[in-house]
Amino acid sequence: MSRQATRALARRDEVLGRLLARLGPLAIEPDRTETPFRSLVTAVAYQQLTGRAAQTILGRVKALFPGRRFPRPEDLLATPDDVLRAAGLSRPKVAAVKAIAAAALDGTIPSGRAIGRLDDEALVERLTTIRGVGRWTVEMLLIFKLGRPDVLPATDYGVRKGFALVYGLDDLPHPRALLAHGERWRPYRSLAALALWRALDGPAPAGA
Repeated sequence: MSRQATRALARRDEVLGRLLARLGPLAIEPDRTETPFRSLVTAVAYQQLTGRAAQTILGRVKALFPGRRFPRPEDLLATPDDVLRAAGLSRPKVAAVKAIAAAALDGTIPSGRAIGRLDDEALVERLTTIRGVGRWTVEMLLIFKLGRPDVLPATDYGVRKGFALVYGLDDLPHPRALLAHGERWRPYRSLAALALWRALDGPAPAGA
C-alpha cells in the first residue's frame, strides 16, 4: 500500500513527489498494542509541546504508577490534580486526561475492537465530546493507533511548517488552504502528512 500511495502522490503533486523520493520509503505504522484510552492520553500530553518535552512529562506521569506500563483510567481519576501537575501536566491537560479516563469507563471511548468499526468522522464527532479532546487529538489516534490512510491534520504546526518549507512559502499556510491543497492527496493524506513531518528532519530519511 505504501508504494502504491507514494506513486499516486507523486503523480498528483510533483513537489510532494520530489520530497517522497528524497525521504525514501515511508509507511504509517500504527501501534496496535495501544488502547484508544492510552492513545488519547498520549496525544493530550503532546499537545502544543515538542516531542522531547512531551516524552519527558509522559514519562513522569507513568512513573507515578510503578509496576504498570501505563496508568489505568481508575488510577488517573484517583490521583490528586496537584500530583499530576507536579509531573508536568498543565491544569487544562490534567482536566483533559481525567475526562478521558472517565470516558473510557463510561463507554464514550469505544473498545479497541469496536473503534475499528467506526469511520473517521464518526470517531471525531464522538470523541470530541470529551473535555480537552479536539479534532487534532482524535486525528493522532486515527493515524498512529488505527493507521487510517486518509487523515490530514491541517492544524498541526509540524505539518504546516513542513508544507511551508517544502513549497517555499514565507508563512505557514492557513489550515483551510492546506486542506484545499490536500484534496489532491486523497485517499493517502496520512502519508502526505507523515512526509511533511519528516521534511523538518532534514534531507536524510527519518524512517516512519
